[in-house]
Amino acid sequence: MPQVPIKVQLSTLPQSPGVYQFYDIEDKILYVGKAINLKKRVSSYFTKNHEYGKTRVLVKKIKSIKHVVVPTESDALLLENNLIKKYRPRYNVLLKDDKSYPWICIKNERFPRIFPTRKLIKDGSEYFGPYTSMKTVRTLLDLIKGVYSLRTCNYDLSQEKIETGKYKVCLEYHLGNCKGPCEGYQSAEDYHSQVDDIRKIIKGDFKSSLSYFRSQMKIMASEMKFEEAQEIKEKIEVLENYQVKSTIVNPKINNVDVFSIISDESHAYINFLQLSHGSIIRSHTMEIKKKLDETDADLLALSIIEIRQRFNSLSRELYLPFEVPVESHLKITVPKLGDKKKILELSERNAKFYRQERFKQIKIIDPDRHTNRIMAQMKKDLHLSEEPRHIECFDNSNIQGSNPVAACVVFKNGKPSKKEYRHYNIKTVEGPDDFASMEEVVFRRYKRLLAEDEPLPQLIVIDGGKGQLSSALKSLDILGLRGKIAIIGIAKRLEEIYFPEDNIPLYLDKKSESLKIIQQLRNEAHRFGITFHRNKRSKAAINSKLESIEGIGEKTAEELLKRFKSVKRIKEASIENLTETVGMSRAKKIYEAFH
Repeated sequence: MPQVPIKVQLSTLPQSPGVYQFYDIEDKILYVGKAINLKKRVSSYFTKNHEYGKTRVLVKKIKSIKHVVVPTESDALLLENNLIKKYRPRYNVLLKDDKSYPWICIKNERFPRIFPTRKLIKDGSEYFGPYTSMKTVRTLLDLIKGVYSLRTCNYDLSQEKIETGKYKVCLEYHLGNCKGPCEGYQSAEDYHSQVDDIRKIIKGDFKSSLSYFRSQMKIMASEMKFEEAQEIKEKIEVLENYQVKSTIVNPKINNVDVFSIISDESHAYINFLQLSHGSIIRSHTMEIKKKLDETDADLLALSIIEIRQRFNSLSRELYLPFEVPVESHLKITVPKLGDKKKILELSERNAKFYRQERFKQIKIIDPDRHTNRIMAQMKKDLHLSEEPRHIECFDNSNIQGSNPVAACVVFKNGKPSKKEYRHYNIKTVEGPDDFASMEEVVFRRYKRLLAEDEPLPQLIVIDGGKGQLSSALKSLDILGLRGKIAIIGIAKRLEEIYFPEDNIPLYLDKKSESLKIIQQLRNEAHRFGITFHRNKRSKAAINSKLESIEGIGEKTAEELLKRFKSVKRIKEASIENLTETVGMSRAKKIYEAFH
């Protein structure tokens, strides 16, 4: 894929939270950063006058920008940390040391200690997090310690040592913060039941704990211990507002490759996320041009082999949206819920964003390719014999039959050609008859094009259902154009597409670009027609107001409007000013009529 200019890359970035990566001309990573809004943050590097020389040098070296879209700012912070630790980019100073985000550890012991840590040690202990601040960790641990009695000492509380009386209870026991398992005052079963509740709280499952706290609060209140009840209530509120889940890091998801695929008629986009020790360490999206009618499963299977070889991945487990044939030693997981499903959804989201950006970039760099793709898509979707390079759309406008008009808008290569728009006053129809009006305007339009030997459209779009479409077809029959120009109707209610002599409408996908073009045509025709109709009604109303004055006819009314621009100004004009335009006699009549 040819190098896309930085200016174009910036213009197509999403306005979402994420992590961006700057690369130099040799595709070496220069810098990793996070953003609440990727487009604004990354663009700021190229629009600001930077105070520091290091930043100015960095910006000069940037040749390409990659990014990973994530759900929240917190996720962006964590992913940024992971990628900096992995790649150690030259221009990252902050977070380049070994500082990591804090975790909560439930130690693998007979009477487990629970404490904060920045290091993950593989000794069977459980780790929860990471958290974006130590304050959050300490608040949660303070809450837990305020509710549950846990030991804080680091003694080896084996059954043998406790039975031999090696340890004595400390001050924490006498303060009520510990139940004294060191002297056998608390059983391992009772202690572990507490740890089970704490584990649920940390995971975000507060059901049993909240139920216990609420019952305790009621007991305290019934015993008139309102201060204690208030303390428990505050703890309940903290638990109810607490959220811990992070998509970006989960220590249980270890050494996994995640693949997802998004495809359209011509291309497929495969996103790859590489997870190591529960952290995302790489994100890459590949674009594949379809040559035949390959299925998503075929393309995904080929891409897995190519991407894994390219990045030398040794992961034995793959998360995929569906089963595909892979090497026998690889394990495939198709996630249905939980953190694994969130990781797969994150991959799919990045594939979708990449596809959108490519479309925008192509539209800027190679507009012909973009147009050709849309035209080919419309030809296929609407079952046309040729690409609809020239499309015309008709719409009628009238209110209770007054001032009936019609509009014809013209699109060339999928874009409005406003100089070719036309208005029509309905001449042969009396009253509100949309069908007859459509028949008249279609006949007039193509009779003139034929007479002037002007090019005819490849597609006519009628705003309306079967009735309006049938009326338009009558005119094409009279002119001998039936079958020479494709014609469809679009009904507003469910966006049904009607074809001649076919009672069953076509329903295009709501996200289809073909449908969007047709909707744009319909909306533009409606706007153009309504504007003309309003102007005509307004002019008619003004003229009738002036012409209702005795002795003032259409010609005089037009002269007055030409001079004063509006009825309001005519009303406010002096007799002298009116006399200059229409003479003394008529000026007096106009002045008296308004005063």
